[in-house]
Amino acid sequence: MARMFRMNAGRRIANAAVRAGLALGVGERNTRLLVVRGRKSGTPMSTPVTLVVDGERRWLVSPYGERAWVKNLRAAGECELRRGRRTERVRAREVSADEAGPVLKRYAERVAITRPYFDAKPTDPVQRFIEEADRHPVFELTPAGG
Repeated sequence: MARMFRMNAGRRIANAAVRAGLALGVGERNTRLLVVRGRKSGTPMSTPVTLVVDGERRWLVSPYGERAWVKNLRAAGECELRRGRRTERVRAREVSADEAGPVLKRYAERVAITRPYFDAKPTDPVQRFIEEADRHPVFELTPAGG
C-alpha cells in the first residue's frame, strides 16, 4: 500500500530550500515554482513542482494526491511557473487516466523521492499506473498565449 503524504517540519524546510534555489534559478532542470490563485481566497499560492517533459509537451503531476494546489488549479485552469527571473503563464488541462498512465510511469522513473506514494513501481507496465491515476492528478500544460 502506498504511503500517505503528510507535511512535516522536514518537508517544510526542504521546500523552503527548493524555493530559495528556484528564486535564484538553480536546482533540478525541470523543477519550477507553481503559482496558482486560491479558489476561495484569490490569493496566489505557491509550491515547488517537478514537470514531466517529453519534447515540446509538458505535464504537471501530483504525486501526493489531491492537494490544495490541485483543487486551485482545477478551479483556475491556468497558473504561473517560475524559475529565477523567468515567469511563464500556462494553461492546465487535467488528463484522463489513459493519458496519465505513461506520464505517471515516467514521473516515477525520474523522481525517486515520490516513489513510496505510488503502488506501481517504475518497472511495472503502464497499465498499473493507469489503474492508480485517479489518486495522482496529471495536468497537461500549454502556453497561455497559444
